Parts: sequence; C-alpha cells; structure tokens
Amino acid sequence: MPFPPEQDHRISLADARAMTQRFRQAAPQGVQGCMFPRAAFEAILAQEGCAGIRLYFGHGAGQDTQVVMVGVDSEALDMSQGEIMENSFPCPPFCDPRSALTS
Repeated sequence: MPFPPEQDHRISLADARAMTQRFRQAAPQGVQGCMFPRAAFEAILAQEGCAGIRLYFGHGAGQDTQVVMVGVDSEALDMSQGEIMENSFPCPPFCDPRSALTS
C-alpha cells in the first residue's frame, strides 16, 4: 500500500473545539481523550524504517477505551513486530481543566 501523500494536518482551535464538543455530546460519560508521554512516541519513531504512527482504538480488559499505537513503514504498513504502545493516561481523569478542547 502506498504511503499517504503529504498534507497539512493542522486544524484551527475553533474546528478542534467543535469536533471535541460533538464527541462529548455523543458519549458524555466516556473517555474524551488520552495522553502518552513523549518517550512513547520517540520509542516508536526511533525504529529503523519508521515513517509514521498509526493509532487503533480498543477496549481494555474492563471494557475501558484504550489507544494502541504502532509504527508504520514507508509503505504505510504496521511495524507490528516492533514497538507497540498502550496504557495511555485517559481523560478523565487525566484532563487539562483549562483546555479549550474539553470545555
């Protein structure tokens, strides 16, 4: 599979806020997001041949929402024999109470 073309992934705060508000309205009691420390991203990106990161959504043993992170190579194929990360810090409770994306 070819690697997706380069594009600008930036989004305005207004658009990001609208997206996160719609998500919270659809699942008001669920996980709103998660946070990984920088070291998790760096460990994946440091792998030889890693060109990006893919995020998968899953459920932990207690059916809690989790994000699974894996590197992808230059053909956009998962590097599933390499570093795979999970155990993010979910929001809530690990939220920024001042963030425009959670209010």
